[in-house]
Amino acid sequence: MRGALPTYLRIAERLTRDIAAGRLAPGDRLPPERAMAAELGVTVTTLRKALAVLTERGLLERRQGSGNTIRAGDTGQAVYALFRLERPEGGGLPTAELIALDHREKPEGLPDLGSTARHAWNIRRLRALDGVPVAVEDIWLDGRFNGRLTPATVSESLYRSYRDLMGLTIARAEDRLGAGPLPDWAGDRLGARPGTIMALARRRAFAADGRIAEVSSTWFDPDRAAYVARLP
Repeated sequence: MRGALPTYLRIAERLTRDIAAGRLAPGDRLPPERAMAAELGVTVTTLRKALAVLTERGLLERRQGSGNTIRAGDTGQAVYALFRLERPEGGGLPTAELIALDHREKPEGLPDLGSTARHAWNIRRLRALDGVPVAVEDIWLDGRFNGRLTPATVSESLYRSYRDLMGLTIARAEDRLGAGPLPDWAGDRLGARPGTIMALARRRAFAADGRIAEVSSTWFDPDRAAYVARLP
């Protein structure tokens, strides 16, 4: 899949989200590495790279001869820490399919993007959890950020792409939940007709300097995904 995260990082993200959702609890022991690698369809080397990421995040204790045990830690270090959609039962690996990528003049009515730049990046994507389509996104990134955003360079994790291609780090985000009609450009990608009322999350994402960098709208199917924000 174009723009997909490396396999080891996908595994690390899946496990991190399962820990955040409570599907893997502190003290739980993972299966033996060879059995786990076989179940995931990867080599033991790839699995160990994924487990090393979890160890660096403080979410896994690895002891020679004793196996791998889940620890309580900060799941906010995950690539998808700011992606709030999960399967109804919790967790789920996010993936993305690019629908459109344009750099064009800001349309009238677009919310403030933190600068007077005339142009902006418009990114539309289909999002899935564990391979099940759950949402479509309409994203506007301010034109003050220049970089090599192309269909070939955009990663499944946009915030990772912003960082690597533009030097932009999204420091925080503010979401507002509501409902709204599925846009025409979504087609039947969610198994529903345009105009169908869906759950809707509107986001303002802020750069490290405190200015808005991105605004987005995410329409999602509440039967397939839940919006989850965990508090300390």
